[in-house]
Amino acid sequence: MSSGKEEEPEPEKSLKRLTWQYENCLSCVWFKANDPLNADILERGLCVHPKLKAFNLLVSGRDWCNLFTEIRQKQIDLIQEKAMKE
Repeated sequence: MSSGKEEEPEPEKSLKRLTWQYENCLSCVWFKANDPLNADILERGLCVHPKLKAFNLLVSGRDWCNLFTEIRQKQIDLIQEKAMKE
Protein backbone atom coordinates (compact mmCIF):
# COMPACT_ATOMS: atom_id res chain seq x y z
CA MET A 1 0.00 0.00 0.00
CA SER A 2 1.40 3.40 -0.99
CA SER A 3 1.38 6.40 1.32
CA GLY A 4 1.09 8.73 -1.67
CA LYS A 5 4.65 9.91 -1.18
CA GLU A 6 7.26 8.42 -3.46
CA GLU A 7 10.81 8.03 -2.20
CA GLU A 8 13.27 10.28 -4.06
CA PRO A 9 16.26 8.60 -5.71
CA GLU A 10 19.50 9.06 -3.74
CA PRO A 11 21.25 11.48 -6.17
CA GLU A 12 18.40 14.00 -5.87
CA LYS A 13 18.48 13.72 -2.07
CA SER A 14 22.24 14.36 -2.06
CA LEU A 15 21.90 17.45 -4.24
CA LYS A 16 19.41 18.97 -1.84
CA ARG A 17 21.95 18.67 0.98
CA LEU A 18 24.64 20.61 -0.90
CA THR A 19 25.24 24.15 0.17
CA TRP A 20 27.02 26.41 -2.27
CA GLN A 21 29.59 28.78 -0.96
CA TYR A 22 29.96 32.36 -1.96
CA GLU A 23 32.56 34.91 -1.02
CA ASN A 24 35.33 32.66 -2.29
CA CYS A 25 38.98 33.51 -2.96
CA LEU A 26 38.40 34.41 -6.60
CA SER A 27 36.34 37.43 -5.53
CA CYS A 28 38.63 38.41 -2.62
CA VAL A 29 41.11 41.30 -2.60
CA TRP A 30 43.70 39.06 -0.92
CA PHE A 31 43.78 36.47 -3.74
CA LYS A 32 46.78 36.94 -6.05
CA ALA A 33 46.01 34.75 -9.05
CA ASN A 34 48.85 33.26 -11.08
CA ASP A 35 47.03 34.33 -14.26
CA PRO A 36 44.87 37.40 -13.53
CA LEU A 37 43.65 37.59 -17.13
CA ASN A 38 42.13 34.10 -17.16
CA ALA A 39 41.39 33.51 -13.49
CA ASP A 40 38.44 31.29 -12.61
CA ILE A 41 37.44 29.21 -9.59
CA LEU A 42 40.02 26.54 -10.44
CA GLU A 43 42.87 29.06 -10.70
CA ARG A 44 45.54 28.79 -8.04
CA GLY A 45 47.22 31.73 -6.39
CA LEU A 46 48.61 33.08 -3.17
CA CYS A 47 46.63 34.45 -0.27
CA VAL A 48 48.33 37.76 0.55
CA HIS A 49 46.26 38.73 3.58
CA PRO A 50 48.64 40.33 6.11
CA LYS A 51 47.79 37.70 8.76
CA LEU A 52 48.30 34.78 6.34
CA LYS A 53 51.01 35.99 3.96
CA ALA A 54 53.83 34.52 6.10
CA PHE A 55 52.42 31.02 5.49
CA ASN A 56 52.69 31.28 1.66
CA LEU A 57 49.25 29.73 1.29
CA LEU A 58 48.51 28.43 -2.19
CA VAL A 59 44.74 28.49 -2.61
CA SER A 60 42.30 28.05 -5.48
CA GLY A 61 39.63 30.50 -6.57
CA ARG A 62 36.93 28.31 -5.06
CA ASP A 63 38.48 28.25 -1.56
CA TRP A 64 37.28 30.59 1.15
CA CYS A 65 37.97 31.71 4.72
CA ASN A 66 36.66 34.11 7.34
CA LEU A 67 39.06 36.91 6.29
CA PHE A 68 37.28 37.47 2.97
CA THR A 69 37.12 41.04 1.66
CA GLU A 70 35.30 41.51 -1.63
CA ILE A 71 37.31 42.94 -4.51
CA ARG A 72 35.80 45.84 -6.44
CA GLN A 73 35.51 45.73 -10.22
CA LYS A 74 37.82 48.74 -10.51
CA GLN A 75 40.54 46.77 -8.69
CA ILE A 76 40.04 43.79 -11.02
CA ASP A 77 40.36 46.09 -14.04
CA LEU A 78 43.62 47.60 -12.73
CA ILE A 79 45.11 44.15 -12.02
CA GLN A 80 44.19 42.94 -15.51
CA GLU A 81 45.54 46.08 -17.19
CA LYS A 82 48.84 45.62 -15.38
CA ALA A 83 48.99 41.95 -16.43
CA MET A 84 48.43 42.87 -20.08
CA LYS A 85 51.44 45.23 -19.96
CA GLU A 86 53.76 42.52 -18.61
